[in-house]
Amino acid sequence: MWWSETVTSAQSNSEPRLLSRIVVTWVELTVVGFGGGAIGTSIGGPAGLIIYFITTLVSVGILFYNMNELIKQWVAPDGDTT
Repeated sequence: MWWSETVTSAQSNSEPRLLSRIVVTWVELTVVGFGGGAIGTSIGGPAGLIIYFITTLVSVGILFYNMNELIKQWVAPDGDTT
């Protein structure tokens, strides 16, 4: 029936996209990690250590942000997909 296809497609659109969120998180962490490592190594000394600490904080922020987005998709009401 036409309505069962509509319900099925609506359910698949509202389900969290775990795999894409994992890939996005991995790419963000890789870019931040390599960038922070390269800058921290090239600067060196105490300033390089601060860059490493900032890189770590940004990495944790990326993880928390992406987990929060995934949880928001899971607990979103049926009519709200934002």
